[in-house]
Amino acid sequence: MYKCAGHLPELHTERLWLRKLQKQDSAAIFQVWSDPVVTKYMNIESMHSKEDAEEMIELLDECSQNEEGFRWAIIEKSSNKMIGSCGFNHWQLKGAFRGEIGYELASSHWRQGLMTEAVTAMLNFGFTTMELNRIEALVDPRNEASAKLLSSLSFSCEGILRQLQYTSTGYKDMQMHSLLFEEWKYLRK
Repeated sequence: MYKCAGHLPELHTERLWLRKLQKQDSAAIFQVWSDPVVTKYMNIESMHSKEDAEEMIELLDECSQNEEGFRWAIIEKSSNKMIGSCGFNHWQLKGAFRGEIGYELASSHWRQGLMTEAVTAMLNFGFTTMELNRIEALVDPRNEASAKLLSSLSFSCEGILRQLQYTSTGYKDMQMHSLLFEEWKYLRK
């Protein structure tokens, strides 16, 4: 059964390198997480300081050590710059074999197919290494770009989970999207 134990393998795509988020990424991730355009549909507020990013990276590292979730830095190979992050917000193996993914990308890199590459790498990792049967993504119903990305990767939108998350602006509905191992396997033929 999969164990993270704080160690994340590096993943590579044609244009991206995914590696574990590190403390030295705090300035770059702050640039992404402080952009209100990027965080508009996320369940976190825009960050106000580099220290906020450092604290979040520490929290994410603890989560990876405690088998609660993990996050990769998304590095653009051509520039060697961090342009976002992605990972598994949580996973459950016993009795479910499912995991929930999350991702964000600097707005300057939107609409270039980069997140499709990153999510595809995560799906490969989740279905092969973690041996998940179901990968989920929760999406704010107003976030049409994220729903479109997931649809292009053959996720099914299963419906709305009413008032699922509480944020600084109140309770939020979320769309549940999922992809099953058998669907992913069929698409790879």
